[in-house]
Amino acid sequence: MAAMGKTKTVLIVTGRVINEAVSFIVFSFLDLLDFLLCFVYKLADFFIEAEWKPCYCSSGKEAITCSGKILVSEQGGSKIVCLSSSKLQLEEISDTLYTRPSLVSEVSSLTVTELKRLKVADRTTIVQSCEKIKKGTVRSSFTVNSTIVEMLQGKIGRHGQLHPIPRWSDCNCRFCTSWTSSSKETLFVRAEGRKEKAREDVLFIHGFISSSAFWTETLFPNFSSVAKSTYRLFAIDLLGFGRSPKPTDSLYTLREHVDMIERSVLEPNKVKSFHIVAHSLGCILALALAVKHPACVKSLTLLAPPYFPVPKGEQGAQYVMRRLAPRRVWPLIAFGASTACWYEHISRTICLLICKNHRLWEFLTKLVTRNRMRTFLLEGFFCHTHNAAWHTLHNIICGTASKIDAYMDAVREQLKCEVTIFHGKDDELIPVECSYNVQTRIPRARVKVIEKKDHITIVVGRQKAFARELEEIWRNSSSG
Repeated sequence: MAAMGKTKTVLIVTGRVINEAVSFIVFSFLDLLDFLLCFVYKLADFFIEAEWKPCYCSSGKEAITCSGKILVSEQGGSKIVCLSSSKLQLEEISDTLYTRPSLVSEVSSLTVTELKRLKVADRTTIVQSCEKIKKGTVRSSFTVNSTIVEMLQGKIGRHGQLHPIPRWSDCNCRFCTSWTSSSKETLFVRAEGRKEKAREDVLFIHGFISSSAFWTETLFPNFSSVAKSTYRLFAIDLLGFGRSPKPTDSLYTLREHVDMIERSVLEPNKVKSFHIVAHSLGCILALALAVKHPACVKSLTLLAPPYFPVPKGEQGAQYVMRRLAPRRVWPLIAFGASTACWYEHISRTICLLICKNHRLWEFLTKLVTRNRMRTFLLEGFFCHTHNAAWHTLHNIICGTASKIDAYMDAVREQLKCEVTIFHGKDDELIPVECSYNVQTRIPRARVKVIEKKDHITIVVGRQKAFARELEEIWRNSSSG
């Protein structure tokens, strides 16, 4: 037995070493590939759209101002955009959008720094400035990312344009652009239940690169007739996904997502009391909504919440990015997450090949499976834009790292609603420890770990059982 245990340990260590070595080689290549693709897309955008499009590869400028509008990022603090527009408000931007360390970026940064050093004409001024900062006469130093400024300036310039033209690399089929036929910029909402009979409402929020079909194709058909007559069910496509608006000039910040949910569901339907069911990335939006409407939330059900407590001294967004996307080739889901999170231009290429041609892939899937496979998960995965996925991933999952603790503290102290967490034991994307971390922050939260289920099969494949569990949660919340 001892020999077998020793052999197993050796195999595990060997596997880790091989994974580390292969990952280093693969991601070094991807670093270079993304660097090259940056120039390819700049040329393609210029020739196809007749203008240079900003990306996050360029280094931040020292200061950018335009008509009193400034974007600043204080080292170690939150990233903000201050605008003097009635339409645009304070925006919090994750620094992972434009700060993702890699071999290529480090070499490029060192090269640029050296060139700047050689071109400095008056070194005395720099020394004096540094001395002021050290002595405290200058409170803090700021860096500015020009890409976000360019995007926001473009948004202000198109103030009267309701539906920005899709980019050439995005799909422009009728399904993906159905929102442009509406005079209102609101989310696509699938509602079930009679308004006049429903006593309470339920809001379903899907996860990353998914859609309302994640709920409507699984849970909605399996709710009992009593539940359908008691509750009004709302499943939304988040901003940038499914049939919802996909504005090319949006930064897809937390405020934008929450505002759109309020404007599309809560306000037009006069929702006063509601339950929330959220999956993965949607859990962060659910917590933000619950904190904003503490008296209205009856119960909070979270599935695989991506909560990674940030150790003291770590930069929150960067830490969460490394935990969520560890730059490893194995497991495969970690490789996929790392590719989507670290590489702006490689992920755009994937969207170009898959999302823009989703009708072809759906046809091939049905052909190969002889139409036996339900494709609602594929539709949710395909129907988004790179701009929406890139910004939502960074600004919501990574960028809220500094706020998520305060949200959960507010749920613990200000809300009295029941909090239930479900997690698949075999979830390789969001580890089970994340749910227990939430329970540590909110002691009354109940964690239910489902054996032999992962990030998706926590719902898909057990929809009947999960529908009954949700109904019980809602009944208990109402009776309590």
